[in-house]
Amino acid sequence: MNTSQHALNLEKNVTSGLTPQQIVEQLDRHVVGQKEAKRSVAIALRNRWRRLQLADDLRHEVSPKHIIMIGPTGCGKTAIARRLARLTDAPFLKVEATKFTEVGYMGRDVEQIGRDLLEIAIEQTKEKMRADVEATAQKNASHRLLDVLVGKDASQETRQSFLDKLAHGEIDTKEVDIQVADHGTSGMPTFDIPGVPGAQMGMINISDVLGKTLGGGRTKTLRTTVKEAKSLFFQEESEKLLDQEKAVREAIRLTEENGIVFIDEIDKICGRSNRAGGDVSREGVQRDLLPLLEGTTINTKHGTLQTDHILFITSGAFHVAKPSDLLPELQGRLPTRVELKPLTQEDFVRVLVEPEASLTRQYTELLKTEGVDLVFAEDGIEEIASCAAEVNASIENIGARRLQTILERLLESISFDAPTCAGTQVLIDAAYVQDKVGSLVKSTDLSRFIL
Repeated sequence: MNTSQHALNLEKNVTSGLTPQQIVEQLDRHVVGQKEAKRSVAIALRNRWRRLQLADDLRHEVSPKHIIMIGPTGCGKTAIARRLARLTDAPFLKVEATKFTEVGYMGRDVEQIGRDLLEIAIEQTKEKMRADVEATAQKNASHRLLDVLVGKDASQETRQSFLDKLAHGEIDTKEVDIQVADHGTSGMPTFDIPGVPGAQMGMINISDVLGKTLGGGRTKTLRTTVKEAKSLFFQEESEKLLDQEKAVREAIRLTEENGIVFIDEIDKICGRSNRAGGDVSREGVQRDLLPLLEGTTINTKHGTLQTDHILFITSGAFHVAKPSDLLPELQGRLPTRVELKPLTQEDFVRVLVEPEASLTRQYTELLKTEGVDLVFAEDGIEEIASCAAEVNASIENIGARRLQTILERLLESISFDAPTCAGTQVLIDAAYVQDKVGSLVKSTDLSRFIL
C-alpha cells in the first residue's frame, strides 16, 4: 500500500472529518458551557483530518499541537474527554498522571501509555475486520454448537431441526457443557524484564509448553446456556478467521497517525520549588513525558510504535501548584493552553436539565423502573442549583459534582421506599428541597461532613 492510499484509509477512520462546528455541537449535547475548551479540542481533531490531506513530504513534518486544559474540579474537563472518546473512531486512551512513576522506581512508566493505546487500536481494528468474516464465523459457531447438542453422528434431519431451533432462539436457555480455549494466565504474576521495555516474564506453565509443542492449546470446560455458548464459539471462530498480523500492522499505523491520549491530573506531578521532600519521582515523570510528547519510539510486544503524531490532551485543576510549576520543557510541548471557568448557579441549572443524560433524567428513569413518577419542578431545580452554589462557596468548590451529592441526599428516602410506592408521583419543588437539605446547607459544620 502506497503512502497516499494509506492516508486515504486512515481518513475513513477519523471521525474528525467532522467540522469544528459539528464537533462542538456534539459536545454541547452532553457538556454545559466551556466553549473555549470545546473549540480547542475541535480544532485539534480537525487538524488530524487536515494533516492527512497534505503531500507526503509535508505530512510527516506537521506535528500535533498538544493541549493543556486548566480549570477547577467539576468544571467539565473529564466530561469533555469522556465525550471525545465516544465521538472519535481513533484509538483513545484516558489515564491519570498520578498512576505513573519515574523509570527506575516501582510502578508503571509512561511508555506504558503507548502500549495501552496500541492494545485499544488492535481491538478496534479487529472489531472492524470481524464484519468481513461474520457470516462464516456464525456458520462455524452454529456447527460447533450442533456437535455439542446432538453429536457429530446425528442425522442431517436432526441437525437441521436443531439448527432451526437455534435460529429462532427456542433453546437459548438450555444449559450445555462446552470446551473453549483457555486464555487465562492461571493467576501467575508477570514482571517487567529490566532493560527490555514492553517485555514481560512470568512463571512458566508446563502444560502451555507441552500444548504448543504438540500442536494444541489449553482448553477448559464451561457449563453455560446455549445462547452464551454460541457467542463464545462465534468469538473463537472469528479470531481464527482474522489475519492477526494484518490487524496489528493496521493498528500500529492507526495509533501512530490518529491516536489520542488524555492525561488527567497533570497538576499532581508538579514539584513546587519552595517545597522540600515530597514525592521524588514527580519531576521524573515530567521528564519521562517529554520524549513521549515530542516523539519517540516505544518498544511493544507487537513491534515498535512511533509517538510523533499522537495527540496529547492534558488537564489539571492546579489548586495548589501553578501551570508554571511544570518543567519549562513540558510547558513548551503543550502550546495550546485553555482555561475552563468555574461553573455558576446558572450553569448548574443548565447541567440539571440540558444534557441528553442530565442528572434529573437519570434519577427520573431510575425510579420509573420501580413505578415511581419523579417530577422536577422548575423552582425545585433552581433551588437545587442554589444549594450547590452555596455549599461550594462556603466549603470547597467541587463544581458540578456537588449536584450529585445534593441529589443523593435529596432523594435518599424516595429511593429507599420506592419498591413499596409503585404508582405514586413525587414532586420535587423548592419547598421539598428546602425541607430535605435546606438546614444542612445553612449549617457549615453539617454540610462539611454530609454535603
